[in-house]
Amino acid sequence: MTEGYKVRPFSQPVKRYCQTMDLRDNPELIAEYRRRHSEGEAWQEIIDGIRSVGILEMEIYILGTRLFMIVETPLDFDWDTAMARLAKLPRQQEWEEYMAMFQNCAKDATSDEKWQMMERMFYLY
Repeated sequence: MTEGYKVRPFSQPVKRYCQTMDLRDNPELIAEYRRRHSEGEAWQEIIDGIRSVGILEMEIYILGTRLFMIVETPLDFDWDTAMARLAKLPRQQEWEEYMAMFQNCAKDATSDEKWQMMERMFYLY
């Protein structure tokens, strides 16, 4: 992991959202959560929905039970509008309910309730 991760270049300026959430402290559940997010396992309707609301890139990192998500979007992206649209897309609610068994949250929590927006407190530009 010390070699870093390649970042996708975009042909337009982007903005970044960073969020965090905790998983339940259960190694079997965490292993299954990781598997469900691996290539070929995440539901195609969810991936298509994420892209359809304007999200260019989404990455999730894990350390123990802590998740950290980076979302990159065009500059004119409106988070609240996009999340409201995403919540109504096919299978999105089913995915959220299924994922809740792994996450340290209420069973009926929406994605926007589970993932907490982080504040940038430093940058090196």
